[in-house]
Amino acid sequence: MPLDNKMKVLVERTNSILYYAEANLAKDQGAGWIGGNAPGFFDDQDDFIHEGTQRYVFYLTIIHPFKPENMISIFIPEDYEEYLKNNIYPNCSIKVIEHPISTESTKQRFTNPGLIKHIISDGVLSNDEKSMDQSFLIKVGGNPRLIQDEDYYYTKLREESFSFLLQVDEDGYPETLIKQDYNYLFGFGSLYIFAILGTTEIQRPVAGFWQSS
Repeated sequence: MPLDNKMKVLVERTNSILYYAEANLAKDQGAGWIGGNAPGFFDDQDDFIHEGTQRYVFYLTIIHPFKPENMISIFIPEDYEEYLKNNIYPNCSIKVIEHPISTESTKQRFTNPGLIKHIISDGVLSNDEKSMDQSFLIKVGGNPRLIQDEDYYYTKLREESFSFLLQVDEDGYPETLIKQDYNYLFGFGSLYIFAILGTTEIQRPVAGFWQSS
């Protein structure tokens, strides 16, 4: 991405990048996928993803918008009660992992049974103010569209110099994404990812918090 766009998205925050989930796109037309199998990078990494008796399922992966050689993948505990009670950094139990770019695995060890795989479209640059009134699956940069705006969500993030990187918004789910008899993962809400935004590098993407509507 050109440097001036990066500045507008992550520093000035006048623009943002919007992504959508589509069922009819081929792998080579998109920037990642939601549902389906985890990237092959995680094959044979059960001990890295799962924590003791707490097992995780794959949520989505997206090519890093500012480091195209890497991806950002998200894993969610199988147990809803686990991430419901641990929903704010530093105790947010959602896992956000940056890793080298990888194709989808043929193994189903992390596959979420409630999601039907959709491709994530390439990002489109948008005016940030206008994006607040649009549906999207993922929004990178600009300002987060919050469901609740209480300061306690940000307390520890600000102390450790984290800034908003992206959000995944369930308002942008296509009707074909969730299988019958399964629920929205975040209560028709949104997951907010933060990172350390240096002058030359974006480091340590983490799950800041999630909110339900």
